[in-house]
Amino acid sequence: MNKNRRGLSRLLPFLRPQLKTLLLCLLMVLLVNAAELAKPYILEVVIDRYLTAGRPDQGLDAVWVLALGYMACVALSSVLNVSEAVMVNRMGQSILMDIRRRVFNHIQHMSMKTLDHFSSGRLITRATNDVETLNELFSDVLVNLFKDVFMLLGIVVMMLWMNWRLALVAFAVVPLIALITILVRGRLRRNFVRLKALTGQINGFFSENMSGMRLVQIFRKEKEKHAEFDELNYGYYKAARLQVRMNSLMRPLVEVVNQLGIAILVWYGCGQIGLGTLEIGMLYAFTNYIKQFFEPINDLAEKYTTVSSAVVSTDRIFELLDDESQLEDTVTGKPLETVEGRVEFQHVWFAYEGENWVLKDVSFTIEPGQSVAFVGTTGAGKSTIISLISRFYDIQKGRILLDGQDIAQFSLEQLRRRVAVVLQDVFLFSGSIAENVRLGNQEITDEQVAQALHLACADRFIAELPGGMDYPVTERGSTFSAGQRQLLSFARAIAHNPAVFVLDEATASIDTDTEQLIQQSVRNVSSGRTTIIIAHRLSTIRDCDCIYVLRSGRIREQGTHEELMALGGIYQKLHDMQIKDA
Repeated sequence: MNKNRRGLSRLLPFLRPQLKTLLLCLLMVLLVNAAELAKPYILEVVIDRYLTAGRPDQGLDAVWVLALGYMACVALSSVLNVSEAVMVNRMGQSILMDIRRRVFNHIQHMSMKTLDHFSSGRLITRATNDVETLNELFSDVLVNLFKDVFMLLGIVVMMLWMNWRLALVAFAVVPLIALITILVRGRLRRNFVRLKALTGQINGFFSENMSGMRLVQIFRKEKEKHAEFDELNYGYYKAARLQVRMNSLMRPLVEVVNQLGIAILVWYGCGQIGLGTLEIGMLYAFTNYIKQFFEPINDLAEKYTTVSSAVVSTDRIFELLDDESQLEDTVTGKPLETVEGRVEFQHVWFAYEGENWVLKDVSFTIEPGQSVAFVGTTGAGKSTIISLISRFYDIQKGRILLDGQDIAQFSLEQLRRRVAVVLQDVFLFSGSIAENVRLGNQEITDEQVAQALHLACADRFIAELPGGMDYPVTERGSTFSAGQRQLLSFARAIAHNPAVFVLDEATASIDTDTEQLIQQSVRNVSSGRTTIIIAHRLSTIRDCDCIYVLRSGRIREQGTHEELMALGGIYQKLHDMQIKDA
């Protein structure tokens, strides 16, 4: 229970903006409870004072008043229940909206180093399933939990006030309820943790396989993937089946104890009536109270399932939110007013893990407006250089300078705004072509979008689409060819007017005609801007001012295409191999 309180107490900051609504709901709950508690008492008065007295006609006016009071309690309870339900659901959805916003904002600002270790399935589960689990907590359990607790306290007070001896008899079965709860709740919580973990694995499996379905079909691995999914699915099925069994067991057990309590109460009450120490109306009222007493207990038993699930989900959500070391501070740092585009690496060493160095003592200087290229075999460290320029990772040794200043001094927001990267694996969002070029920057006008598409040579195929640059883009741009997606990615970079252009394998997976369009685009926009190209196709970098050849994390050769060919080293071998394979 202490752990439950600690877990759920983390949600209090989200409740504070809804405090007025919450207090109003609690007031309604108190009024509903008061009306419900008054109903058995009114019946007890009618039975003992008028019906069993043998002269009901003498108190007819009073009976009418009590009957009207009873109906008023019923009407008040009904109206307030509806109003409270509407307000609670509205409050719950507002809280969930805030939690989703915070989780998404946290994921957006997680560093690349952290994202490398998080599966997409785990993040999706926490942003969707875990947050949605809290929906029932806020929409049903939160206020009704107070309602049930206050109802129990109210019943206890009423029963002790009316007849404390009879009340003690009625409460004789309460220890059985406590024992059942203790035995069941530990098993429930452990199973909830397993269910959440399996949900994350299944979400991750779906996400991964949907992205790689083409590869699965190419290699005919449907059976193997189906077997993997069956194993996960069956594990979830067993855990969910256990959860259903435990939940189904709770209410019948509590109901049995409820009937046992009523039986004990009737047995004892009938004996007292025979002795003349108890009135029939009192026993009737207590029978109603004991039924009312076990209704919130039944509800609490069922709500324990929801609360346990919510505690697990809350722990998982705040496990993500609490680790601020995962986050990038994109704001703090010096502003970048104007950037000439001078990029310099000074004795840079970098490793993703430990001392498994990917770059080893790398030094080079790129002057403003220069066009340079990095080439080398896979794993040589080419793409790592791009990640370091944008500070997706921080180096372990050395310095990286932009216009003579260490990039670690600048705010990440300002730095990345000045550096545009065009990746080989282009990602397009659902929306229109224009929205994919803008990426939410409303300062970019339609004219600028059109100009960017023209410079990227993407306007040719867009002109043939219905709606032009308002043509809808499906998820990941699946209706466009690889070359068309690459051109759109290039237009996106142009529209944001960076000082440094980075093309990371931007022409590695496109046809020759599109490659020529890309080269034309590079010539269109590289004038006056520093351009860095990572390329496998050496034919695309012949005109670069300088080419750096990487091997095993070190710069082995540098120079123009002609100088490197004359050198007869690594670059010439790479060039000759491509000519041979062409």
